[in-house]
Amino acid sequence: MIFVQYVINGLIIGGAYALIGIGLTMVFGIMRVVNFAHGEMYMLGAYFLFTFFTKMGINFYLSMLLAIAAVMGIGGIYEKAILKPLRRRSIETVMLSMIGFSLFIQNIAMLIWTPVPESITSPFPLTAYTLGGLYFLPQRIMVIFAALFLVLLTHLLLKKTKIGKAMRATFQDLEAASLMGIKIDRIYSFTFVIGVGLAASAGTLLGPIFTVHPYIGNLANLKAFAIVIIGGLGSFTGAITAGFLLGVFESLGAGYVSSGYQDAIGFILLIIILIYRPTGLFGKIGQRR
Repeated sequence: MIFVQYVINGLIIGGAYALIGIGLTMVFGIMRVVNFAHGEMYMLGAYFLFTFFTKMGINFYLSMLLAIAAVMGIGGIYEKAILKPLRRRSIETVMLSMIGFSLFIQNIAMLIWTPVPESITSPFPLTAYTLGGLYFLPQRIMVIFAALFLVLLTHLLLKKTKIGKAMRATFQDLEAASLMGIKIDRIYSFTFVIGVGLAASAGTLLGPIFTVHPYIGNLANLKAFAIVIIGGLGSFTGAITAGFLLGVFESLGAGYVSSGYQDAIGFILLIIILIYRPTGLFGKIGQRR
């Protein structure tokens, strides 16, 4: 029963991890941009929730939406002002831009919120529900349902909408999509905004569970890259699967080994998978890089 509890706890956290991975996968797969500031978008999502809800007293759910919208706005401005002019520059230039943006966001966060870790007050009762000997905290129940809803929403966006089809066409063949009249610049901007929005949503979901400080984006970045690599570069299904897998392995590692090795165990999983599946779980040999 304890094993099942650990697995469930891991799946709950893994739902938020999946959102981080999906966002990074979309940006990399469609734009061919390695977003080194992805973790900072996660951090900003948590901090904006802290500001709107804990400090300003705005309704929790409205605060979540405002936090996600604020981060998407920042991402949109950055994409238009910095990434778009660098679109035809070398990959090294774009990477340095991303790293610089990451450091800039970290330092701005320290100036605004200070380096002192903060806690986001949970609006949910702390009493756990019990079912068959398993315990479920209301806050964590909200996390998994919200994460699954956002994953489904993103899936429907990509599969059922006109812009989603244009995004998939751009991913499959950039030149052909451009010749068919798809406005690539608009697709890139939309993709980047959605990607950082998913990272911010993960920050708003996990913010009330963990402490918030300007450096939480560093670990979120590492986990996002691990998820993308485990799942397979550019694979939407792989990002979801890897996110849940990472959450479960971390939970089992914390429960059976030590919470101090929780994050390391996730990267051990990455190494094992790469030994047997160098392209990731859903990656294809020879896919476009």
